[in-house]
Amino acid sequence: MFAALTKAARYSIRFTGEGMRVHLVRVGGDTLSAVMTEMVLRAMVPDDWDAVAELVYTSTNYWYASKGAGAIFAGGPDVARVFPEVYEALDPGCCILAVHPRTGRLMGSCFFHPRETHVGLGIMNVHPAHFGTGVARRLLRHITDLADAQGLPVRLVSSAMNLDSFSLYTRAGFVPRRTYQDILLAVPASGLSHDAPGRAQVRSATVADVPAIVALEEELTGIRRGGDFAHFIENRAGIWHVSVLDGRDGLLDAVVASVAHPGSRMVGPGVSRSEAGAAAVLLAELDRHRGHSPVFLVPVECGDLVRQIYGWGGRNVEMHVHQVRGACPPFSGVTLPSFMPETG
Repeated sequence: MFAALTKAARYSIRFTGEGMRVHLVRVGGDTLSAVMTEMVLRAMVPDDWDAVAELVYTSTNYWYASKGAGAIFAGGPDVARVFPEVYEALDPGCCILAVHPRTGRLMGSCFFHPRETHVGLGIMNVHPAHFGTGVARRLLRHITDLADAQGLPVRLVSSAMNLDSFSLYTRAGFVPRRTYQDILLAVPASGLSHDAPGRAQVRSATVADVPAIVALEEELTGIRRGGDFAHFIENRAGIWHVSVLDGRDGLLDAVVASVAHPGSRMVGPGVSRSEAGAAAVLLAELDRHRGHSPVFLVPVECGDLVRQIYGWGGRNVEMHVHQVRGACPPFSGVTLPSFMPETG
């Protein structure tokens, strides 16, 4: 429609409202109006979980397939229920849906995670039929408005392959702060035969470790999310585990969690004071995924750690960027973010 109009005469484009209506203004003449995609925003409810899981599964796989990459999810849409299930357990009511005002069908969804120090932006999905129609921009603005009202920065880890996504976030004020290699490692059924200095000092975390975990992450990244690590350690869903590396004077030197679910098998989130400490907890946590191929993220500047992981059999599958909108304390040590959950 727009192409036909602009071929007939010269027009300038002026957006009004929430980007839902566009005026095509003829230079020196009258004004024509055209309606862009309209949507209604509302919170997700339990009856939406299956539809949201299908949206996450379909839109994610569609995007990667369109770029010549393999599917991210396999096994059918039910595996993506991990997102509403986990995120509602962590942050009830913190998923915004964009729905068609007439049909009620899902056009897009985005999870978000309010924390004491920041808001984490979770997975954002738009139905392929609505790619490029402003759905993601509207969902993002809703969440950044909520964060602005609380005076909190917004943090996310986004794909460096997806330039549309990268542009969406940087146009909204996000600034890239750290780049990561996504590494996949096939763990033999018999376990990993490798070793790393400090591996013997790695142990399973307990709830009593949460204050020390919070202190370590705040020291290295400036954020606090103790409830997340308590959730992983309590492991009521039966899909989490957390490893810690003991340091001196009752402090921790490293921590990393992992999730084992058909919809998400990842190691992270975690932090470490050093690359050696990161290697120790990563090796311990990876070994818990015997017979599977978990993915984990490592900062590109951690050259010694990356080379060590290559020696274990790790291979690069993608790259991601840590972006922050608002205040961002300097990163120190090694950060090991995750897509499940995306809370830091």
